[in-house]
Amino acid sequence: MEFVDYLSSKAIQLYQTTAFPNMQLGNLAMIAIGLAFVYLAIAKHYEPLLLIPIGFGIVVGNIPAVQGMSLGVYDEGSVLRYLYFGVEKGVYPPLIFLGIGAMTDFSTMLSNPKLVLLGAAAQIGVFLTFLGALCLGFTPQESGAVGIIGGADGPTAIFLSSKLAPSLLGAIAIAAYSYMALVPVIQPPIMYLLTSHEERLIRMKRPRHVSRRERIIFPIAAFLICTLLAPGALVLIGMLFFGNLLKECTVTERLANTARTVFIDIVTILLGFCVGASTSASYFLQPTSILIFVLGALSFAVATGGGILFAKLMNLFLHEPINPLLGAAGVSAVPDSARVVHMVGLNEDPQNHLLMHAMAPNVAGVIGSAIAAGVLWSQLAM
Repeated sequence: MEFVDYLSSKAIQLYQTTAFPNMQLGNLAMIAIGLAFVYLAIAKHYEPLLLIPIGFGIVVGNIPAVQGMSLGVYDEGSVLRYLYFGVEKGVYPPLIFLGIGAMTDFSTMLSNPKLVLLGAAAQIGVFLTFLGALCLGFTPQESGAVGIIGGADGPTAIFLSSKLAPSLLGAIAIAAYSYMALVPVIQPPIMYLLTSHEERLIRMKRPRHVSRRERIIFPIAAFLICTLLAPGALVLIGMLFFGNLLKECTVTERLANTARTVFIDIVTILLGFCVGASTSASYFLQPTSILIFVLGALSFAVATGGGILFAKLMNLFLHEPINPLLGAAGVSAVPDSARVVHMVGLNEDPQNHLLMHAMAPNVAGVIGSAIAAGVLWSQLAM
């Protein structure tokens, strides 16, 4: 009998050291969401480089730890806590921008500078959402962090959230990356709603050739202009244009190639996984998180619509009209928004290739969202 009691006590003790006793319904719900992200990435090819690290990170972050063990991103001394440091302190986003700069070609934007205005116009979603969040009771700092979701730029959203609203970082990061991945689902209905068939058929003139000298001067000049106007964008903009200079000067090709391949891949893995792991149900499943997702969706929709409507406004004053679909690429989801514009254009006219032209407002949107983040940080951090 004593032996049976001994075995029973050991079985109970073993059960208590598993994750099952502390597993909550919220953890199961978040694990299901993480697996859904992985499914969408594999089956639907929705941003697999982002959704697989984030989705698996969500699963990891919702396995309950045994009392006394430091395992999660919020537990002092845990390995995940050290990896999460790069998210919490805004280290990873500038490194992502370095890689983006090294792989970005600004030639199309330089050949047709007026398309830059579409990238600027799309930032209306950021500032309108900021005002909406204020009205709903968020603090000014939290409102700024929520509003930047409209830029559809995950690294920028993480960077600004880490500075203004660290407590909302997980929800904002997941919202930003979710909408980036769902660009092919969210944007087309808005594009069809706000444009006519005739407008979607507009063809763009072939862009002019941009010289090597222009491509080298641009990152230096643009950095100085942007950071003098918005010093808060210095880190993100600085790394973006530094990476671009590595690419365009052609004498540091080895550095540029590392930045746009292995380096950005490593940082993307760490960033995505850590963001996912930060969504423990006890921290993430709050009414505030749901509100952030709703505001983020509205912000993204307004940004898309703002770019399209501004393109239509520009056409009232241009001798050579631009295709309003290009305005949807003003959000900085590179290159997905540009691809969506291209596909919608091809659906109307199989000979109307808009991808090259759409990259101009798309990369302008990257710069615009970073500047918007810098402006919000400088105004709200005081």
